[in-house]
Amino acid sequence: PEGGAGQPPERAQPANHTHPLPRGGGRGEGSPPPARPPEGSAGHGAGAAPAANRDHPLPPEGGRGKGPAPPGTLLLGLVSISDRASQGVYQDQGLPGLQEWFAAALRSPWRAETRLIADDQPAIERTLIELTDIVGCALVLTTGGTGPAVRDVTPEATLAVAHKVLPGFGELMRAVSLKYVPTAILSRQVGVIRGRSLIINLPGQPKAIRETLDGIFPAVPYCLDLIGGPYVETEDRVCQAFRPKSAAKPRT
Repeated sequence: PEGGAGQPPERAQPANHTHPLPRGGGRGEGSPPPARPPEGSAGHGAGAAPAANRDHPLPPEGGRGKGPAPPGTLLLGLVSISDRASQGVYQDQGLPGLQEWFAAALRSPWRAETRLIADDQPAIERTLIELTDIVGCALVLTTGGTGPAVRDVTPEATLAVAHKVLPGFGELMRAVSLKYVPTAILSRQVGVIRGRSLIINLPGQPKAIRETLDGIFPAVPYCLDLIGGPYVETEDRVCQAFRPKSAAKPRT
């Protein structure tokens, strides 16, 4: 063309894949980008998730979606991630291990939504989004898929849907496991916040699940307080939750 440098026209770039909005369908052409999560007193700053993860929008204020738990009830999302267990090659041990621990450790009422899925990153991401944005789980725990093997992608999926990262969870989980096995340094578990939900990766073996929860769960109830979750009380003989005195309520 006249005055041009003879450059070929620019090739259109493929659209970036993003997860759909929790409610209301897609963003639509010309829509503004999703709102960043509100700043708060817990974990703002160094623990923020990478900017690319803001493609996962926050759920709307005022509700968690379908099937909310009764007031004061902790709605748990429990996800066991294993190719072989999900195919029926062997019986899953992660979900029973989680449920056994919570049955002994919680004084507060709770209800669990359970999922058994393969080591597939898109499937894990969809499941985490469903449990947080649609089902309304205040706490989601995954088990399995946190090692260095090729199919271990649970941390990647968790970080992909995160709005904030809480590095202390992963640090403490590895420190706890190192008391028992030197291979704990191979673990890549993470803890993150999505909207008003806390997501934590746990090991795959029932013994390791118990040991890890014993170590990290004292901090979980106060974290749920800070992000707008239910007030959770524990059985002190199993796990003694820690709260500042100003945040603790008299026991009923």
